[in-house]
Amino acid sequence: MSEENKKNERLENFPYTIDVPTRWGDYDILNHLNNVSYYRFFEIIVVSFIEQIGELDWLVDQVVPFAAESKCYYLRPLAYQETVRAGLAVETMGNRSATYKLALFGGASETPAALGYFVHVFVDRNTSRPVPIPDKTRQGFLRYLK
Repeated sequence: MSEENKKNERLENFPYTIDVPTRWGDYDILNHLNNVSYYRFFEIIVVSFIEQIGELDWLVDQVVPFAAESKCYYLRPLAYQETVRAGLAVETMGNRSATYKLALFGGASETPAALGYFVHVFVDRNTSRPVPIPDKTRQGFLRYLK
C-alpha cells in the first residue's frame, strides 16, 4: 500500500463496519492500544464479516477459510478508552481466495489509525486443499467489493 493510498483512506471506503469494544488489557503502559490488539481487532471484523455476510458456519460447513497472509500499517496510536470502529472492504476476490482491506478508526475520526489487509484461502475442511469460494459466500462478498 503506497503512502498516497494510506493518506486517502476514509471511513466511507469501508462498507462493512462494526464497533469493537476495548478492554483494559488491550492497552500498554503508555495508555495506547497495544500493537497485538490491532491484529485481534482485524480478526474480530473478519470473523464477523465471514459469519454475517459470507454466511459460513465455521463449525460445520465443508468449505472454510484459512488465513494466508495479513499486514498492519500503524498510522497513529489509539488511546485508552477510545471507541474503535473497524472497517472492511473486499479488495480482491479470486476463485479460491479473497483479500479484505481493513481499517481501524478511533473516536469520531474519519481517517484511520491503522490500515491493513487479510487474505483468506478457502479450503476443504477434511483435506485442507484449496477449493472454490461457495456461491452464497461469493454473492455476499460481491456487495462489499471495492
